[in-house]
Amino acid sequence: MRISSRPPTVLGERLPVTLADGRTVDHANLDYAATAPCLSAAASAVNDLLPWYASVHRGAGAASRRCTLAYEQARETITDFIGARADDHVIFTRNTTDALNLLARALPADTTVIGWAGEHHANLLPWARVLRLPVPAYPDDAVRALTATLAEADGPASQGPVLVAVTGASNVTGEVWPIEALARVAHRYGARIAVDAAQLAPHRQVSMAKSDVDYLALSGHKLYAPFGIGVLAGRADWLDAAEPYLAGGGATAHVGDGDEVCWQVGPARHEAGTPNLLGAVALAAACDRIAAADRASLAGHEQALLSRLRRGLADVPGVAELRMFPSYHDRVGIVSFAVAGFSATRVSEFLARHHGIGVRDGLFCAHPLARHLLREASERLGQPLGDTAVRASIGLGTTNEHVERLIVALRELVATASSRPRRSVAANDRELNGGELAHPALIAAA
Repeated sequence: MRISSRPPTVLGERLPVTLADGRTVDHANLDYAATAPCLSAAASAVNDLLPWYASVHRGAGAASRRCTLAYEQARETITDFIGARADDHVIFTRNTTDALNLLARALPADTTVIGWAGEHHANLLPWARVLRLPVPAYPDDAVRALTATLAEADGPASQGPVLVAVTGASNVTGEVWPIEALARVAHRYGARIAVDAAQLAPHRQVSMAKSDVDYLALSGHKLYAPFGIGVLAGRADWLDAAEPYLAGGGATAHVGDGDEVCWQVGPARHEAGTPNLLGAVALAAACDRIAAADRASLAGHEQALLSRLRRGLADVPGVAELRMFPSYHDRVGIVSFAVAGFSATRVSEFLARHHGIGVRDGLFCAHPLARHLLREASERLGQPLGDTAVRASIGLGTTNEHVERLIVALRELVATASSRPRRSVAANDRELNGGELAHPALIAAA
């Protein structure tokens, strides 16, 4: 594939937003980990196909044939992008949550799932029979804990099939997990491994074959492709033996006059109904454009922005970064933090209304992990932190100015509040709930 010297572009790079004082600035989108903007290449691919929009797998006309071809070509493009094996199924879903729920439904009845308390809810909640390991303090701790669990003489590996379910990169901290090492341990004891790659795939090249991952799930809306599309890819045997995820047209090879039903094998078995053609095409176009980019250059730019962001946050008094592993550990462009005495909700509102910055606040659909890390960060900082955090995340449209704007805004917030009498967060929140967020001093330290 020919490498493009021009980086991929996203829509809305210079989106104007109006601040509380009436000024207009370009929106600084630092919320890529929630939903990335649409890649220009994805929008173009959809617009090109829209005049031909028709049924998939269900028509003999020219438009239907073209759409069927586009849909299956999208599957092939994504297969290449994730380095799936020739005999893996690549199934289109709505998102990562949908993909992992599909996998949970496809597991043999006596399967034990081994996971960690550090997972996104998508990889925390679907499993029926699960053994949850504690959040590791080091990547090697995760490998050792899995080894010890699988090596137990009367442990899960002796009782039936085992699936190890783990994130590729944390949606709370951006920290990259030791996937290849975990896969080697899992396979040593006859287990399989499923990876939630929702946050990893937009930032790093992934290969199921090279990392020896059995199942992989991802979301289009993290990969610059809208329209509610996701993927579950992996070993065919469990997926072909399972009851269809949805019962309906397209999943059937034959339906008799009585109760007789013969289901398809392959991806069609779990793709009943009219498929999300535009989502598949958008995701394939995004994958194709990212694959054609100079990924080393993109990664270097992201790491430079991430380093500047983390240094800047460390210099703001009372700010604590959330992390599982040592500060030097590899991570993608995601940073969550809390500010002592400040409500995360009010901080994010201040950043939006007074500086045109979009971030996320909350527990990021990873409640157990985020609460654990907030407690740890509070101990490290030596000051109490709130119940939620702020997350800033970097993507293809992020600039140096966006990062600097966030750092300056936080310094302003802290400096203004420190000059005021100390007030409780709860008291300020009650006051702010009754009116506009007029000035950062209204969000005072507790």
